[in-house]
Amino acid sequence: MRFSDRNLRVVVADDHPVVREGVVAIINRCPDMTVVAEAGDGEAAVQAALTHRPDVTLLDLRMPRVGGLEAMRKIRSVDPSARILILTTYEGDEDVYRALKEGASGYLLKDLSSNELLNAIRAIAEGQRVVPGRAAERLAERLEKTSLTERERHVLKTLTEGNSNREIADELSITEGTVKGYLKSIFLKLDVKDRTQAATTALWRGFVHLDELRRVRR
Repeated sequence: MRFSDRNLRVVVADDHPVVREGVVAIINRCPDMTVVAEAGDGEAAVQAALTHRPDVTLLDLRMPRVGGLEAMRKIRSVDPSARILILTTYEGDEDVYRALKEGASGYLLKDLSSNELLNAIRAIAEGQRVVPGRAAERLAERLEKTSLTERERHVLKTLTEGNSNREIADELSITEGTVKGYLKSIFLKLDVKDRTQAATTALWRGFVHLDELRRVRR
């Protein structure tokens, strides 16, 4: 039996009530699918997905308690066949890359139309992968560029928080010379010339998010 021949079961997780209610209403108006559970945070999303085992789970990328990516990891660790659609306002190429790398079946921005959303759910339920044009272009660019190592990501995050080379060195228990070496590599990979450009690019491309920063010096 094809998915299109029966009622698709969907879980919707988004911490913004108005957005969540709108998505739920769109889906429930559709004759071939229904929302079986809603969630307002990542932990509730994991519980809903594992309890109901829907055909498709819609996850907001940024949610309280547990973020969308971590929620997806937890769901797929128990149910590797889970089909998950990331629905978010963020379009940083690193977000696209991480979501798909962690097992998302699709990635859509919240400015999509009702038909785009419903068609994406049907496609993912059929086992297809859905990535919009803009996100696909960013993903292609991301894959063409050299990835940052985990240590370089940590250095970039602490730089974006406003830390000096000395403070970065102290936090990572390395020398300032080593920090300078990491920064040189980061600047080259991000195609930037200084710390300010690196921080700006880190936020724009999604390597670092404002809600992850512990502090920003003024």
